[in-house]
Amino acid sequence: MKSYEYYENPDEEYLSLMKYILSNGINRDDRTGIGTKSVFGHQMRFDLSKGFPLLTTKKVFIRGIIHELLWFLTGDTNIKYLVRNDVKIWNEWAFQVYLEKNNLTKSLARYSPEWTEKLNWFIEQIKTSDEFAKEWGELGPIYGKQWRKWETPKGQAIDQIQNVIDMLKNDPSSRRIIVSGWNVGEIYDLIHDHNHAPPPCHSLFQFHVLDGKLSCQLYQRSADFFLGVPFNIASYALLTMMVAQVTGYKLGEFVWTGADIHLYLNHLEQAKLQISRENDIRPSPKMKINPEVKNIFNFKYSDFEVVDYNPLDAIKATIAV
Repeated sequence: MKSYEYYENPDEEYLSLMKYILSNGINRDDRTGIGTKSVFGHQMRFDLSKGFPLLTTKKVFIRGIIHELLWFLTGDTNIKYLVRNDVKIWNEWAFQVYLEKNNLTKSLARYSPEWTEKLNWFIEQIKTSDEFAKEWGELGPIYGKQWRKWETPKGQAIDQIQNVIDMLKNDPSSRRIIVSGWNVGEIYDLIHDHNHAPPPCHSLFQFHVLDGKLSCQLYQRSADFFLGVPFNIASYALLTMMVAQVTGYKLGEFVWTGADIHLYLNHLEQAKLQISRENDIRPSPKMKINPEVKNIFNFKYSDFEVVDYNPLDAIKATIAV
């Protein structure tokens, strides 16, 4: 069988699929009301031994990626940690729940000056008041909860991440080294009630050892290709590197598998701008990780350093909530 032929760099792989979505995507209605151009069932592969797959055709917020991943690994589902580290990627989800439960959505048009002022007030309360954060910063049973505290019908809490580490150390040939975020019993209400953060979009990932190299494949049920997927690629590549370090394996691949892969209709011009930069792709950066850390739960933000990251300017777009 012919081996996979990698693109020269992660940007080429990513932009190739973005061009495919623009050319072949079908317009679909969606939960947010914005609408998408969507395709179904595609894959990208990244050889982690050749560099860290952080896109260079637009600046990607790597500080937010690292903090979010560390947050997931603690099992936390409250945005307080992120807010207090000036990471804003989950702010609007918690704020939307606050607006819905206080009957403010009709009086505060999204992104109006009044809405923005209220959001800033909301985030300041999360930042400064533990009581307010406890009441309004909680996102429900999303990633951290499922990764670290999956609840069973018998009342047990399963730590899926610790199970992964144990299996990689003791049974690396297993085909069951899987973490699932799709806990149907807990997320049923999230699926049918839009006044919550969404159920996990990156819903399942699996580790695999071959020839002493650790690889990870992610199944992403819903993929916001412009805003979300660059984050997801970098986040799971970093997680794979962290797991490889604490279990003693060399780096293999990160395989991204997307189901409903879409560009929101208000992201199309941004996508075209990024594609127009394909002749100015920069070399992939390197991710340096503190080699002293041997426990997956002991990593801190200061243990990571991105080297030689020279991206083009960021391209702003609004998140669909």
